[in-house]
Amino acid sequence: MAAVTLPAGYFEQMYDASPDPWSFRTRWYEQRKREVTLAALPRRRYARAFEPGCSIGLLTEGLARRCDWLLATDASATAVAAARRYHSERSERCELRIEHRALPDGWPREEAPFDLVVLSEIGYYFDDADLATVLDDAIGSLAPGGTLLVCHWRHRVADYPLAGDAVHGAVRARRVLHRAVCHDEVDFLLDVFTLGDVPSVAQDEGLAP
Repeated sequence: MAAVTLPAGYFEQMYDASPDPWSFRTRWYEQRKREVTLAALPRRRYARAFEPGCSIGLLTEGLARRCDWLLATDASATAVAAARRYHSERSERCELRIEHRALPDGWPREEAPFDLVVLSEIGYYFDDADLATVLDDAIGSLAPGGTLLVCHWRHRVADYPLAGDAVHGAVRARRVLHRAVCHDEVDFLLDVFTLGDVPSVAQDEGLAP
């Protein structure tokens, strides 16, 4: 039987069992990965960004420091409520919206274009067809020169339709994208792509011609 995209109920069961089912708050692995993710972004600041699969909002917090406007969504209503509570206590320099949306049907095409889309730890929840739709929407929603960041756990999880390496292979096959960053380690892959010329941080800072 072919693997299918995980339903929203799968995630609700995870949050029913634990308010932080992946231990985002307590694991050094997760804290380090968030810091690597934010450091990999080639622009100091982004005008409009979209983060699907925001969970309880910890990566959202870091992104909000780098964005003027940020839409964060999750397929779990429980996770969305937790993220809203977490961010209600913070004063980011960002117009932040946190919404309950499930992909691929819930992609916010009406809010495009985005100059940053972050697909962190969500691609392997889709089957091949739905992942292709999500990537079509992600690329189609990017502003010219926009950034697409993709980050995934590499170890196989029995419940997940895809492995992290397969997700990154699918993104790398999209020839319209130009890879700006590749972070490859035993536990996770992180790729940053641009829709257009790859930016040089050194040139932007006047350090290179």
